[in-house]
Amino acid sequence: MQYSSSRHQRLPRHEVVSQWLRSEIDSGRLGIGAQLPSEKELQKTFNISRITVRRALQTLESEGLIYRKQGLGSFVADYRVRHGLVRLTDFSEDISGAGIEPSSKVLFYAQENASEEVALTLGIEPNSVCARLDRLRLGNGKPIAFDRTWLPLYYARLLDGRDLSKETIYQILQREYKIPVVRGRYLIEAVNADKELAGYLEIKENQAVLAIYRTSFTVSDQPIYFQKRYYRCDRVIYELELERDPSKNPSIPSALPLRQFSPLFVQVPKNGQGFKK
Repeated sequence: MQYSSSRHQRLPRHEVVSQWLRSEIDSGRLGIGAQLPSEKELQKTFNISRITVRRALQTLESEGLIYRKQGLGSFVADYRVRHGLVRLTDFSEDISGAGIEPSSKVLFYAQENASEEVALTLGIEPNSVCARLDRLRLGNGKPIAFDRTWLPLYYARLLDGRDLSKETIYQILQREYKIPVVRGRYLIEAVNADKELAGYLEIKENQAVLAIYRTSFTVSDQPIYFQKRYYRCDRVIYELELERDPSKNPSIPSALPLRQFSPLFVQVPKNGQGFKK
């Protein structure tokens, strides 16, 4: 690993070390479970004392980014946080529940003609007009996901004039218009990021991402929107917990086949691929 001193000349030495290690972790060059350079290596690289190195490591440990093993050294922590997804939630609920500060950037919001796929999913005629919303989803200011969402014009018009970088579709429809989102259908797959998506997520082109295609419905099975979300794989994974069929487990007659379906989010420090259109 290479270190450049030009960007850190005015920082205290321990902050220089902690910032550099933090950037190595954030970039994925030091992945979860990876061993950090030894204290002696850090002393030599940064020309600092052992006390300064330990202060830097203590900072990262207090942030939950690393853990230390006696006699073995320091390692990148598995700092993903569990959040339930058995109930239908939106991005802000997911991220906030994981202890991460959510935010969004609206990259595109305009009308366009519906593709065959979008029209079929939304129950509208092909080439009829719908609305498309593109957002970059951030956790603690760092890219976590990119969303592309299509809405029938009726629902899209209810979003006009709203700040979609701060409010979610769920919040606006349910709070302001009493339109409940009652059901969602998901399809999940791994794809490779094309150049555009890689640029948004700040990853390499063709790097794998987790794609989630979701259709959300209100009452009477009316589709509200069709969304394609692309998660950075180094910042979210899903955990699935199942129970056996009740007929195979008579001692738990009310058991549900699906008990837990949870995204585990990486805790990005606050300071700090086939893209299907």
